[in-house]
Amino acid sequence: MKVDIQDVLFWMDAIRDSKDRCRTLESFWKGQVNSKIWLIKKLQETLPRSIIAANIVIHGGWNGVLSSLLFNSDMGISRITSVDIDPACEKIARTINKRQEIEGRFFAVTEDMCDHRYDADIVINTSCEHITQEQYEQWLQNVPQDAWVVVQGNDYFELDEHIRCSIDIDDFTRMSKIEPVLRDILPLYKYNRYMIIGKKKCLRS
Repeated sequence: MKVDIQDVLFWMDAIRDSKDRCRTLESFWKGQVNSKIWLIKKLQETLPRSIIAANIVIHGGWNGVLSSLLFNSDMGISRITSVDIDPACEKIARTINKRQEIEGRFFAVTEDMCDHRYDADIVINTSCEHITQEQYEQWLQNVPQDAWVVVQGNDYFELDEHIRCSIDIDDFTRMSKIEPVLRDILPLYKYNRYMIIGKKKCLRS
């Protein structure tokens, strides 16, 4: 993947202007970036060729790095909406994706993922370990039935804010309630990252 130098310069602006530069820099840790590149690679391999101008919604969008990397990939993207409950993320995400925001293709939203209502071709949730199973199912209920869904989790139980980890990929699949087209594991230094790409199952009301 080649990243446009203009986007890299906006990344530097976001770090420089951040009120918490160390926290913003965490978005660019090796494990974080490798997980996102892995997601994009597998998504490109899995999606049908008919999706050529995707409308993407990312939950747990954090500082918008995944959005920026997606825009720099070979995927055909019409727009990306990055949703995060932390209001500090919105300004940073808008700066990191400033070029696409100017083009009207990027939007950052401060909102609880469980409350978000939308249409989308692809829905991504990389923060499954940060919410309870009840919250996860509430979020999934609002996902458009025909959308492609990408969910990521991990087995990093040691971190206090990780309240919904999985012991292995089978456990993650059971919890995710997604009919998988792809299941994969990315071994990282401290933990394993799990990912499922597919369509959501019908949840009981």
